[in-house]
Amino acid sequence: MTTQPKKKKIELIDAVQEAAEQPLDQRVLQDLVGYNCRRAYIRIMPLFEKRMAKYELRPVDFSVLSLLKANPNINQKRLSAAVNVSPPNLAILLDKLQDRGLLLRQRSPLDRRSQTLVLTPAGLSMCTKAEKTASELEVDATARLTDAERAQLIELLQKIYLE
Repeated sequence: MTTQPKKKKIELIDAVQEAAEQPLDQRVLQDLVGYNCRRAYIRIMPLFEKRMAKYELRPVDFSVLSLLKANPNINQKRLSAAVNVSPPNLAILLDKLQDRGLLLRQRSPLDRRSQTLVLTPAGLSMCTKAEKTASELEVDATARLTDAERAQLIELLQKIYLE
């Protein structure tokens, strides 16, 4: 009678061993845009974090600085929408960047109740260097793509989120 449970245990061990030796079947997941975007993000983000550490910039900080460089004197409401960060959270982020001497808040000459945002010379300098670093790290992270494929990937991703 003890041979039956032993046989089942051996069969289970064999099945587990066989499963461990087989590549994972990811076909369903690999057909999903979101899954592939997430996997690419997971591949790129450690490189971003490592190379941006010298600037002490998180992805959202970098996005804010880059947007302010390209769009000086925008207000917090437009910036909040662009980076998809709630106004209260954006205010905290802006406080930190302002404390670091990277940006200034100024009263809007059009609406004295609102503020516009501009980079300081130090913010502009850091942003320029960080943008160069970001471009380089993305080329490195996507080294298996040609320049044309990289441009096509960006274009296709933008079709998803741009209106």
